[in-house]
Amino acid sequence: RLTSLPLFKYDSCAMSIRVSFPEWPLDQIRALATELDIQVWPVGGTVRDAILGRNVSDWDFAVDQNSIGLARAVGDALGGAFYPLDEERDVGRVVLQLDDRPIHLDFARLRGADLRADLSMRDFTINAMAAEFDGQVVDPQGGLADLQARLVRAIDPTILEADPIRMIRAVRIAAELDLRLEAKTANWIIQRSYLLARPSQERVRDEFNRILAAHKVADNVHMLDELTLLAHIIPEVEPLKVQAQSPPHRFDVWWHTLMVLDAIEGVVLTLTESPHQMSYVDGPARVWDDITTELSKYGPLINTLLEDNGGIGPLRLGALCHDLGKPLTCTEDDQGHLHFYGHEREGATLTAQRMRHLRYSRAEVEYVETIVKAHLRPLHLARTEGPITRRAIYRLFKATGDAGVSVTLLSLADHISTWGPNLDQERWLRRVQVAGSLMHHFFERQNETISPEPLIAGHDLMHELGMEQGPKLGKLLATVREAQASGEVNTRKEALRLAKRLKRNNE
Repeated sequence: RLTSLPLFKYDSCAMSIRVSFPEWPLDQIRALATELDIQVWPVGGTVRDAILGRNVSDWDFAVDQNSIGLARAVGDALGGAFYPLDEERDVGRVVLQLDDRPIHLDFARLRGADLRADLSMRDFTINAMAAEFDGQVVDPQGGLADLQARLVRAIDPTILEADPIRMIRAVRIAAELDLRLEAKTANWIIQRSYLLARPSQERVRDEFNRILAAHKVADNVHMLDELTLLAHIIPEVEPLKVQAQSPPHRFDVWWHTLMVLDAIEGVVLTLTESPHQMSYVDGPARVWDDITTELSKYGPLINTLLEDNGGIGPLRLGALCHDLGKPLTCTEDDQGHLHFYGHEREGATLTAQRMRHLRYSRAEVEYVETIVKAHLRPLHLARTEGPITRRAIYRLFKATGDAGVSVTLLSLADHISTWGPNLDQERWLRRVQVAGSLMHHFFERQNETISPEPLIAGHDLMHELGMEQGPKLGKLLATVREAQASGEVNTRKEALRLAKRLKRNNE
């Protein structure tokens, strides 16, 4: 993988490796450091990403002295914002804006007597590299060899104890760079996973979010579980592993959840015409063609909507949590079939509680909670005969808002995962057609069906019908607007006539 990268420059005499960096902002930083008689080295992920040929968006620098002073000088010279992150440890940050995106430059004083001592105190070998001014890589821990072997290897078990968040970070780095976790490191993590209770929940959340956003999300979440880390992030998943299900389900709730995570990634990648390979899903290959036929024209719009609501992560978190309520709602009928009535509402409550514990924002909690609570609604629509009515579509999106699009996608992934190779084509096509109708109205008939401009307002009812402000007036307005969205009324006159009739019937 690495030998094909153009950034590698081998010195045949010294058998060393040199790496190239973008001139900006490195040249300016080095000039300022020389002026201040300070030594500075790019380190950690900055060097690793440059070696891998990835864009270096955030820079980490080791500095022999006066890191905060250098950071302040860099901020002034480059027109960035300077922040002293840790004055006691001499750590500073500069935030620059490049093409409307922030670039972070972090400067930290050496931990130890020299650069090599500092590198020995870092987390993973692939992050324990630095670069000299001429680009020569300083690699005392064997990070280059581990990159070649595609391994994430901890330098020492004590680094996990010093900062337990590194255990999640190991999974995140493996996920983002498509690497493998070294076996000894995995054992160290399993033995110390209980320490994950120590870091702040905000830090746990941030690493977990990046894992959810990476490719092969089901594999990554499964790795978190195998390392016994997931139980400390979302402990509500543990009961899923012993919760059986009746047909058409074929697996316990946990394995079904992993399949749904895998399938939701496949659904979204199919809509963007990106190649993908399933790890868990075992449904017929034709499902992806059916999704492409019905929904691909909405792919760019869906992508934009997901980005506006935090990216792919919230949808995947909803998929992970969609059946959390099943163990609490399981009942068995006289024939021995298991039922989970109301599991979506119970699961939504559990999801919201866990997200609040992880310090997600109110908007994030409400979005994912809505996905979990409404994930069965497209199924109920698909079970009705005939075309889906505008009224039904309006009601779904009135209850879910933008999250209704994620609900629709999750419903498809849930169906594929539930039925697998036993998928009935007629039933499946009905689900896809319902999804198509929902997307059509949301993206193409928003002003007619989803959020039509009201034909009448409260003051109209107060003037025309002599009503007073209060719950009755609000309820009547909502009923008239639903009739408008369903196409039953189209003019102000028709809306007032309906309002009068409804008022008269309720008196």
